[in-house]
Amino acid sequence: MTETRSTTKLAVVGAGAVGATLAYASLARGTARNVALLDVNKAKVEAEVLDLRHGGMFVPQAEVHGSDDVEVCRGADVVVVTAGAKQKPGQSRLDLAEATIGLTRAILPGLVEVAPDAIYIMVTNPVDVVTYAAQQISGLPHERVFGSGTVLDSSRLRAALAEHCGVATGNVHAYIAGEHGDSEIALWDSARIAGVPLLEWTALPGRPPLDDVARETIARDVVESAYRVIAGKGATNYAVGLAVTRIVEAVLNDEHRVMPVSTRLEGFRGISDVCLSVPTLVDARGATTTVATPLSDVELAGLRASADHVRAVQRRFGF
Repeated sequence: MTETRSTTKLAVVGAGAVGATLAYASLARGTARNVALLDVNKAKVEAEVLDLRHGGMFVPQAEVHGSDDVEVCRGADVVVVTAGAKQKPGQSRLDLAEATIGLTRAILPGLVEVAPDAIYIMVTNPVDVVTYAAQQISGLPHERVFGSGTVLDSSRLRAALAEHCGVATGNVHAYIAGEHGDSEIALWDSARIAGVPLLEWTALPGRPPLDDVARETIARDVVESAYRVIAGKGATNYAVGLAVTRIVEAVLNDEHRVMPVSTRLEGFRGISDVCLSVPTLVDARGATTTVATPLSDVELAGLRASADHVRAVQRRFGF
């Protein structure tokens, strides 16, 4: 087991809604001893750092720095890339691909130069396509470049199931897999509620049944939830900031935690040459081993369809 680092540095690329919230969440949770923000907008990044520093007495001890110079990321243990085109109401994540891949080509080589040993976590949408591109562009081992994937989607699923069934979210174990987007699928076959297989769950007194209709409604709501947030406030930031902070902690603390992050699949249930989210071991080495999660025939077909969908988009951009 890799030892927990005595000092830690997290670099966040992009000081927009997601990047700034991630930095805030990381400081509030004591995730890293040094948090660095990089953004092309010098005034914006310096203002965000100043605001974060002003709250320093209320959070665990940490240093905060920010700049428009990539040098601020030097020596980082983890680099989280949030910079990219902003998703507009009604726009799919895949519509963002061209602009975001271009930005990734521009910034990633410089990041690797100053932080050659870091684990890189891609957050910018469409995260699966961007992650595949980042692996190719960086030349780093695939396990060291992965995407935030469906960690947030899985949190949304667990929260919805908990509310429907009348239990605490911590009693629900269920994953969203596939694309972080419209073709994602819920893995009902492996899901559990308080140790009970979800498909065998008996509704508690006064609670509605968790039947086919209820599951379909919940899965659809999970897919559409980001669009509702974007339509109402222009961006998603709080939940994704917390989700990515939790991924960073799994790396920095070498937790060996199973999370549905976006990784390169090679021969996973017959799926290869694409980045998708499946339950994967996350530790100090990055996203290492995919877990042989049980899949029904319907779920496997859905995962393969999601893979075809994402692969078609990445090939449009030469990957």
